[in-house]
Amino acid sequence: MCATGEAVSFAELEARANQGAHLLRDAGIRRGDHIAILMDNRREFLEVCFAADRSGVYYTTISTHLTAEEIAFILQDCGARVLISSDRMLDNLAGVLPVLDRTVQVFVVGRAPEGMGDWKCRAEAQPTTPIRDEAQGLDMLYSSGTTGRPKGIKWPLPEDLPGGRSMLLDLLSSLFGYDAQTRYLSPAPLYHAAPLRHSMVTIRMGGTAFIMERFDAREALALIERYRITHSQWVPTMFVRLLKLPAEERARFDLSSMRMAVHAASPCPIDIKRQMIDWWGEIIHEYYAGTENNGFTAITTPEWLAHPGSVGRAKLGVIHICDEAGRELPPGAEGEIYFENGHRFLYHNDPAKTAACTNDCGWTTLGDIGRLDEAGYLYLTDRKSFVIISGGVNIYPQETEDILLGHPAVLDAAVFGVPNEEFGEEVKAVVQLVPSHVASPALAEELIGCCRVRLSAIKCPRSIDFRETLPRSATGKLYKRRLKAEYWP
Repeated sequence: MCATGEAVSFAELEARANQGAHLLRDAGIRRGDHIAILMDNRREFLEVCFAADRSGVYYTTISTHLTAEEIAFILQDCGARVLISSDRMLDNLAGVLPVLDRTVQVFVVGRAPEGMGDWKCRAEAQPTTPIRDEAQGLDMLYSSGTTGRPKGIKWPLPEDLPGGRSMLLDLLSSLFGYDAQTRYLSPAPLYHAAPLRHSMVTIRMGGTAFIMERFDAREALALIERYRITHSQWVPTMFVRLLKLPAEERARFDLSSMRMAVHAASPCPIDIKRQMIDWWGEIIHEYYAGTENNGFTAITTPEWLAHPGSVGRAKLGVIHICDEAGRELPPGAEGEIYFENGHRFLYHNDPAKTAACTNDCGWTTLGDIGRLDEAGYLYLTDRKSFVIISGGVNIYPQETEDILLGHPAVLDAAVFGVPNEEFGEEVKAVVQLVPSHVASPALAEELIGCCRVRLSAIKCPRSIDFRETLPRSATGKLYKRRLKAEYWP
């Protein structure tokens, strides 16, 4: 744990995972049951996940930024029989506990209030040897809910004993080189799929995971230098914040230990990625995938320089681009991205959504729009649900957001459609400025002018509003629907 310096050895993790597995069995949790975890980044988070991995149960990690209503929905939807929370999250739980089913047992890591189980004390009383009926568990994570209610993504439980090879372990270790020499920096919350899975894969491969409690751009650079980090994982908004640091401050840190910097989660503006490559060199790897893992693409820096803007070629599944009627489109044409022969999944308690993302050929989609080039490299355009339709023309706001983010005054940007009597929708931008800049009508006109230089007029914002912050998850996902809702009656 980077903030406290607290460290966990493999022997300690082994003992605590076994104790946690015994405690889950004592709580009546059997293979195939569900538990939920609501916890800030702390050492016990991973220990609980490894305990679930030893117990053959599904474990659902819940965002610490959700409201009581959203937390209650996930707990009820996944059917959690045990909730393990940290004491820092008790305020979040205050509105949840009254509506919880009485059969849900609550354990607290830290100071446990009366009526709740003390996870640490109860676990430390358990044996450190494996439970008799060990079975491989699995995460059942929920989508970020950026376009609607979050949905649980469920895979079949493996039949293996704990600790064996898996599709995810083989894929990530082969692509990104996680091994016993890896020193992996995770700057994001562990409740999110990528930080959780990459941290656990690193540990299972014998490497060391360094967990930041929360992301801070300058502190992340200091940690890379201090701990001689070899691997790290980022989202584009983190790149933007790193690049907005003063050049002389960025130059202070020795980053020579890094062999691989992986990024994903949302499309990275081309200008931002070029600046990162100029700074960090050819160690930046990108991938495109969802929590569903129905497909996976990846691209190295040399490949990206030859195919700028691409998220790579398929490493899992076969990519197809289809129009709204489901017809496959040729290279260069934009359409919805489908994967064939990817990992099978379903949306928990939502067969309609599972069916809606599967076409007649059995291919599945996450609802993203993109195109393939002749060499099979995929380029992302935007989310299908974010398309602006103005005068019958489809506008993909990602392109406009990328240009705004390239302006030195802009720290974050969101572009979406707002009502227009004549055209149905018009383009609106909402911008968060770098602290040293001040919002003004003149700056709004300057930003619109930057867009007009590089884009057709229809793609450019008609107006710009300024906000102190934009609603993003801690993993960089933009909650655009929340912003958009403010402008629609």
